[in-house]
Amino acid sequence: MTQRLAAGIDIGGTNTVFGLVDEHGKIHSRGSISTIDFPDPESFTKAAALELQKILKSSRRLIGIGIGAPSGNFFSGSIEYAPNMPWRGVVPLASYFSRELGCPCWLTNDANAAAIGEMLFGAARGKKDFIFITLGTGLGSGIVVNGRLVYGHDGMAGELGHVCVERNGRLCGCGKRGCLETYCSATGIVKTYREFKRISESEDIGSKYVFEQAKKGEKEALDAFQFTGTLLGEALANSVAYTSPEAIYLFGGLAQSGDLLLTPTLKAFNENLLHVYRNKVTIHWSGLPGADAALLGAASLVFNELDA
Repeated sequence: MTQRLAAGIDIGGTNTVFGLVDEHGKIHSRGSISTIDFPDPESFTKAAALELQKILKSSRRLIGIGIGAPSGNFFSGSIEYAPNMPWRGVVPLASYFSRELGCPCWLTNDANAAAIGEMLFGAARGKKDFIFITLGTGLGSGIVVNGRLVYGHDGMAGELGHVCVERNGRLCGCGKRGCLETYCSATGIVKTYREFKRISESEDIGSKYVFEQAKKGEKEALDAFQFTGTLLGEALANSVAYTSPEAIYLFGGLAQSGDLLLTPTLKAFNENLLHVYRNKVTIHWSGLPGADAALLGAASLVFNELDA
């Protein structure tokens, strides 16, 4: 019997990982190539397609390709003006892969893909209304309503990381000031810690260092987590008013700090929820395995669309 598999591709500015995933979320094969080795997106597509064909055995059938990528637009199937990618402008990557491998291809941004992965393979199985938050270098999000991801009219909806939480605040990579991700992310908490501790930019520290200092009980590190969690909780409470989700899931490196982040987040969240939503919305850690979340999220695009 021929096995039905989806190809999941997670494209980063430096490296691209890919794998073959079945409808139960099991990864059968995987591989990777260097993104930056291909200044031309079409040559990148040919190389990645060739590697996928090598791991696709004769007993397996590729039913589709799912791609998670920065600045990915689901409607156009393109990466659009991604600041940290080697390719500039609008890159119609879904059509390139579909042409190379002869099957349908869907593309969206990495946070959206992970949200669908959470719904099919993670802790949100059985839920139709939830918000998925990635707390990494930046803050990404995917919003699911009635079992479908919200893309908006142009494919670019759900950018909670770029809502303004501080007027004339920190400069964000998007060009705006005061965006949520400049405070509630791995880079954001480091900036907060530097301000509280009065550490210069020349000293090389990361979010892991802040976490370790907080575990030791250092006041400035604990204050940085308190500040970050409070802002995050307030922002999540505001987001509930838009779609009334039944749950919110947190994923990413910063989310691994556990109660240091969750305790102030929950406190601010519950204090700022509109009364009609109280005791109806829960906050959980993601159920996706961290190392494989990108692959599962990308592959889930295929199963989600084919089963729609």
